[in-house]
Amino acid sequence: MVDPLMYQEEMFVFLADQEPETFLTPAEMTAKLTEILAEYDLPLPQGLDKLPTLAAKVEHLRDNYCDLDRGDGGTWQWYVVRLEK
Repeated sequence: MVDPLMYQEEMFVFLADQEPETFLTPAEMTAKLTEILAEYDLPLPQGLDKLPTLAAKVEHLRDNYCDLDRGDGGTWQWYVVRLEK
């Protein structure tokens, strides 16, 4: 079961090999994962390919995983972060 705190995120930090960390809002994180899944032909985590739409796959990936294999030995990673005000 997913921890309910996952749905109270403020920001995500997105990490890609040899790139600086990027802070993204939940909407920006969704857009980033949508772009990745649409642009790259990647092996998806088990069960994700059974979801009917790209939007459903992206939402499930964002909320239930924290990394995605790029297929070239690298990974994309994302984590929920809370920024102090």
